[in-house]
Amino acid sequence: MSVTGIIGGGLGGLAAACTLAARGHKVVLFEKNDWLGGKAAVLEEQGFRFDMGPTILTMPRVLERIFGEAGRDLHQELDLRRLDPQWRCFYDDKTVLDLRDDPKLAAQEIGKLSPDDRAGFERFMEVAKRLSDVSDKFFFWKSVEDLRDTMDLKANMSLETLSDVLALRMHRTVAGQIKRDVKDRRVTQMLEHFIQYVGSSPLASPAVLCGIAQMQQGEGVWYPMGGTRAVPLALSRLAESLGVEIRTGTGVDRIEVEKGRARAIITDTGERVACDRVVSNMDSVRTYAELVGGAEGRAFAKTRKREAACSGVVLYLGLDRGYEHLAHHNFVFSRDPEEEFAAIYDEGEPAPDPTAYLAAPARTEAGVAPEGGEALYVLVHTPYLRPHHDWKTMLPGYREVIMDKLKRTAGLGDIEERIVVERSLTPQDIHERYKVLDGAIYGLASHGKVLGAFKPGNRSRQVEGLYLAGGSAHPGPGMPMALMSGWIAADAADRDAGGRARDGARDVAAE
Repeated sequence: MSVTGIIGGGLGGLAAACTLAARGHKVVLFEKNDWLGGKAAVLEEQGFRFDMGPTILTMPRVLERIFGEAGRDLHQELDLRRLDPQWRCFYDDKTVLDLRDDPKLAAQEIGKLSPDDRAGFERFMEVAKRLSDVSDKFFFWKSVEDLRDTMDLKANMSLETLSDVLALRMHRTVAGQIKRDVKDRRVTQMLEHFIQYVGSSPLASPAVLCGIAQMQQGEGVWYPMGGTRAVPLALSRLAESLGVEIRTGTGVDRIEVEKGRARAIITDTGERVACDRVVSNMDSVRTYAELVGGAEGRAFAKTRKREAACSGVVLYLGLDRGYEHLAHHNFVFSRDPEEEFAAIYDEGEPAPDPTAYLAAPARTEAGVAPEGGEALYVLVHTPYLRPHHDWKTMLPGYREVIMDKLKRTAGLGDIEERIVVERSLTPQDIHERYKVLDGAIYGLASHGKVLGAFKPGNRSRQVEGLYLAGGSAHPGPGMPMALMSGWIAADAADRDAGGRARDGARDVAAE
């Protein structure tokens, strides 16, 4: 029986482990921390429970596919609740706008705020659906690193294919596409924030990523009871039931490469574990730089300049009283998105007036806090780490900026009087805790009208038998994409081992 070693037990690593084990492979998973799930960790203190990393789950069909590999029904393993509204938005002018779960109701709410933009939102969603369909057709469920991996234009050129290519709108950015249809600054600011799922600027990211709006509006926002932490716990149970050997508290020092092929994993204690294939759920750039090295690592570094996506400051606030005017998911928007994005993505400095994302999960699951309380999660995006950033000294001052924003714009005037538990996570903490690139939450930035959507492919072009999973590999960051990356990496490894190729919807004979 072939052996696959998996480095990292984040969502991508767990998805790969479950998929490979379900297909009959022997799998050994190495995780340096004492928990599985990577950023989808949990913090519990004084009766409060916080999801530490991702808090929004979309596209549950990806999880359904992974559980389906083992003949399991996801909905028997997880209690998923669909949320409405998907987001509640707060603006400096005191406007409050709900992004409703039903696109027709969402259009109605937008029409109340800006009558001319109701039809514009509907036009934008038509474009988003088209882009989502093209992504499903050419981009998802297979290893992709550049345009040549998406479609064979010489072999498959037709009017339909040409239409799909033109639909990608390679000459436009996300912001440019949105502003063609929607004029009200508050509505455009809300729609531009779909791109924050991948930690990038809408002013520099390719229009194809507008498809994210359809993935949310068309498929819903879901909350797993028990929090998003329930997802890696369910995957861990599945992996164990399939016989995956899980070794927590075991770091990896390097991947042994011989004659261009991955041969073994060398742990941080010097143990050599022979492998037929290796899946790395570690950051892709750091995988090549720190675990592979040599000629192969240098070859990867030369392929393309890759920039980290943004990082963030997270405040975990246990409140003795909740705020009834908050929804489960909330955005407290900056006064000026251009100023905000310029600071974060161009100048590399924290925004002076940032957008804050708030998760208030007690709206859906009272057990996250003592009775009447709230486990409030506050995330503000920041630049990835620069050499001069010292968040030990920067955090106190930036905490005051964040608190001022919540008080002024979200109606949380007495929030500091309600805090009974407070913890935080900074870009430096994220960098050290999760071995990501420069503290990035979302892997690699998605900037560039043509290449911005492309991440390192799941099947390595530099090292035979090496596969990549996680938010810094194709198809990118966010819970469903990280999970899909694990499935793709496993599918590619299984196919290379002589298994059957799958496309995420059906099995097809291997070529």
